[in-house]
Amino acid sequence: MNKVVSLKNVTKSFQNKKAVNDVSFSIKKGEVVAILGPNGAGKTTTISMILGLLTPTAGEIKLFNHQPREKQVREKIGVMLQEVSVMPGLKVREILELIRSYYPNPLSLQELVTLTGLTENDLKTMAEKLSGGQKRRLSFALALAGNPELIIFDEPTVGMDITSRNRFWHTVKVLAEQGKTIIFSTHYLQEADDAAERILLFKDGGIVADGTPEQIKSRISKQSVSFKVDPEASLENLYLHPEINDIFRKNDRVYIQTNNTDKVLELLFQEKIGAREIQIEGGKLEEAFKQLTSGHKEVI
Repeated sequence: MNKVVSLKNVTKSFQNKKAVNDVSFSIKKGEVVAILGPNGAGKTTTISMILGLLTPTAGEIKLFNHQPREKQVREKIGVMLQEVSVMPGLKVREILELIRSYYPNPLSLQELVTLTGLTENDLKTMAEKLSGGQKRRLSFALALAGNPELIIFDEPTVGMDITSRNRFWHTVKVLAEQGKTIIFSTHYLQEADDAAERILLFKDGGIVADGTPEQIKSRISKQSVSFKVDPEASLENLYLHPEINDIFRKNDRVYIQTNNTDKVLELLFQEKIGAREIQIEGGKLEEAFKQLTSGHKEVI
């Protein structure tokens, strides 16, 4: 009963090309989920179907156990799309008050200002005179105006400066702590690594990985053990062990790539090469992304 989003065998075709191919997943209340993938992998099409902007060719999508286009569903959703369009002829304050009036339990104007960083000057500005940064803040505020239970962000930080980006993700963390369900897509993999509890990785219209950032990195990416050692110390014996994929020196450290960091630590002590300042580095999400999406063919 706590499923907020449910997709079952969802397919979307355009002119006999499958942009999304037999995708199934569900998202529970309070989850923070990143949808990742190369351009043309099916991310935006999937988000558009979740929002009811596109109808699946096959399969079923439900939000809060109802169809996406039902009024009771729309009242629980907030959306921030990559492309920002605003109504001309109105001040920011007027636009926010208008959109707030469409919802049964909207956030107050002061709450929206606090969450999104809108300034008094922003509120007085006519929509057509907004800068790019002001438009992003307004778009963020509009997504939150109805006090939604499910919030969907499509490439939300594109065009944001570092300060605005940090503020945005801080606010997302606050919303998550309040129990909001959050779905976002991004090309900034570090954002997904830092903010998401779960990642859905798309390739060629399907999901090729579904798990926490740590699960995806540990299962797919190479991990490494690095350490300092005297330059004259021999590393030859380390090459004999099958657990070690590669050894290389960088600056004043030795790096060992492996799928079993525990075994490598054991070997370092067995070989008595004098390793010191030992560090274990998990795989990087970028490496997992490249490995899992290599050979990707754009489908739309």
